[in-house]
Amino acid sequence: MRILITGTSQGIGLACARKYVSMGHEVIGFDIQDTDFKDSSYTHMIIDITSELPDIDNVEVLINNAGIQDGPGVIDTNLKATIAVTEKYAFTNSIHSVLFMASSSASNGAEFPEYAASKGGVVTYMKNTALRLAKYKATSNSISAGGVYTPLNSHIMDDPDLMEQCLNETLLHRWASADEIAELAYYLTNVNKSMTGQDLLIDNGEQLKSNFIW
Repeated sequence: MRILITGTSQGIGLACARKYVSMGHEVIGFDIQDTDFKDSSYTHMIIDITSELPDIDNVEVLINNAGIQDGPGVIDTNLKATIAVTEKYAFTNSIHSVLFMASSSASNGAEFPEYAASKGGVVTYMKNTALRLAKYKATSNSISAGGVYTPLNSHIMDDPDLMEQCLNETLLHRWASADEIAELAYYLTNVNKSMTGQDLLIDNGEQLKSNFIW
């Protein structure tokens, strides 16, 4: 299959690129930065998804992963550009599956205001995409991850006290790895045939954590 993934220079996007290549697929990656990942089945393109998008034919799996946490361009990058990418590449006869990387912030409202709002919008747009992809017999789902060990969270991971505070907010006292999210992404896009329009919360039980004291 031909796989298009946005945000592949590091973190979850890079883990997804490695996973799909290892499974024998052709992968095209978009990112504003270069990458050290090299493979004959991987093509890296320096692309800002908020700008003009290149023409790419026969995309079979689209993974919308690119995003930022804060700053003036959060809504434009996380929501508007994600919509633009999906509208350009998803609605064709070749499409098999679309996956969105949302966030647990979409359901609990935590983190920066515009980040939470952008990810909530992504989940809603994912459902709209599922409705319209049905005519192609294609699926559309999203992953709402809580804490993930990625360079984006290095400011937390490098501070033992802050890291412990974050882990204490989960039931399982852990975060997910980028490879774990990539494994789930592969299942949702290349194994799953019947689940569509669903947002999967992967947060190690953070939203179930209760400090209620009798």
